[in-house]
Amino acid sequence: MLALTLATAEHADKTAFYIGGGLLAVWAVALGFVGVTRPAFPQGTGGGRVVMLLSVLLTVAAIATTVLSD
Repeated sequence: MLALTLATAEHADKTAFYIGGGLLAVWAVALGFVGVTRPAFPQGTGGGRVVMLLSVLLTVAAIATTVLSD
């Protein structure tokens, strides 16, 4: 029983990483598709900043969940 408890404690739950990394991957594919199909994307300076902000937030979330689940 103790061995099972210790083995479970060594393996952290990585669900948050899978969700964060999956969201980042979906964002990257969607952003690439929109960028290829619409040459004027994103519209204006504000649109570019929003895209960059979302990209940075998703990247930081994926990295943070990796570090915290280890």
